[in-house]
Amino acid sequence: MYLIVFDVDGTLVDSQDTILHGLQVGFEAAGLPLPDRQTALSIVGLSLHEAFQTLLAPDHHERIPLMTDAYRQAKVARRLQGLDIDPLYPGAREAIERLHGRDEILLGIATGKAQRGVKHLLDLHELHGRFLTIQTADTSPSKPHPDMILRAMAETGAAPERTLMIGDTGFDMEMARSAGVRALGVSWGYHDPVRLAAGGAEKIIDTYAELDQAIAELLNFDKETI
Repeated sequence: MYLIVFDVDGTLVDSQDTILHGLQVGFEAAGLPLPDRQTALSIVGLSLHEAFQTLLAPDHHERIPLMTDAYRQAKVARRLQGLDIDPLYPGAREAIERLHGRDEILLGIATGKAQRGVKHLLDLHELHGRFLTIQTADTSPSKPHPDMILRAMAETGAAPERTLMIGDTGFDMEMARSAGVRALGVSWGYHDPVRLAAGGAEKIIDTYAELDQAIAELLNFDKETI
């Protein structure tokens, strides 16, 4: 049995606009200016507290609870208004359905989102039932700590050598390497290939059309079995 674990933001869905809106609300609540777009998006993949901690100077860290509360409240309000809509990247749905249809492959999620955010995503894109294990910031330390992947393997019984993490950030790659599993980077997210390689990506793909071949190479089975 093989376990393929997907990151969410920047890997399955393009969430940059909704993330930036939440960050903007958080910084406004603290009376602080939002960093430039590239810097702000560099924290995607971290849990919310760690994201603000990374973006703030140490003398502003006492404002983090205020900022995380403002971010979460803005998210809930936008979802109720039908505004928090993150589109799937081209080819993502087809890849999920194709992999889910294979008896020898189990799918999982490991994300800095909260469980509520993942449920919203699965509701929005009608993807319930595809992912056997879902690991979130509610129950695990922030990436790159390996806990999410370790929990996913424990829940599914997958061996490290048969587990693959797919993500768009160095945090995802570092998490995979710390957990002793294979690491596949995608270039369409929020960290560039140099950052992915530095984090431990064994291979980096540019489109979902390359996914099957990459999985076959890293997990050592025939592409035709996917």
